[in-house]
Amino acid sequence: MDHRASARTKAGCTISQAAAFVGVTVKTVRHYHRLGLVEEPGRDSSGYRRYGSADLLRLVQVRTLAAAGVPLAEIGELLDADSEEFAAAMDDVHRRLTERIDELLARRDTLHQLAHGDRVLLPERACAVLDRLTVLGFSPDYVDTQREALVLARAVAPEVCDTFLSHLERRLRSPEFVDLTKRSWEARTWDRDDPRIEELAAAVADNLLADRATLAMPPASRKRSDATSRYAVVNRHREDQSPAIARLNALVEARLRAAGIEVPGQ
Repeated sequence: MDHRASARTKAGCTISQAAAFVGVTVKTVRHYHRLGLVEEPGRDSSGYRRYGSADLLRLVQVRTLAAAGVPLAEIGELLDADSEEFAAAMDDVHRRLTERIDELLARRDTLHQLAHGDRVLLPERACAVLDRLTVLGFSPDYVDTQREALVLARAVAPEVCDTFLSHLERRLRSPEFVDLTKRSWEARTWDRDDPRIEELAAAVADNLLADRATLAMPPASRKRSDATSRYAVVNRHREDQSPAIARLNALVEARLRAAGIEVPGQ
């Protein structure tokens, strides 16, 4: 036996010491061994593996690259590459990390928006309309329902969402429309056969027909083969929770159709 080699081996450090020196856990060192990123050193005469300076250097290199975001599966090939290949690989890692950072920043911004209201789901214009509803004295439940309807409208019929917002902004300037809308919301607690529903439906229809320009279906919406289904998703949102509202909406739509207004769903 080469006693000088034996002495050098014994002079190395144990796996626990190597892990502590490099700043990782023993479990991590063993994981690097299993992946073939760091060769296991031989055992000394006492049966212990001893890590020399070359082993520690390799551990430091692997740990540094892993901490920088390089996938473990790529580290071995990277460390064995020449300087030109290494530089190119580092550029690629930098690019991927930059993309990841951008993605995380976008997620952070989304979480911030979610924590501060509707801005992540709706454009500022729609949020302004919702704020306007609150200022006009609509109940929080009504505002919440309109918020949900706007989110649905933007998702299932984005081509008509801006048009719808324009019409709503215009109508909210009418005290009569605001009053009728509040009364319609109150009707959700009425019995389905309450005679007041027919009277209210007639008043709502008349108010809408006074500004027929806001009732025209946008051309982009009419071209859809599933326009009726998309309309129902938005306009009948929460109808199932109030038979009175469902009947009110049906009566209003019937009056609009009778007046020559195109309403999906017939």
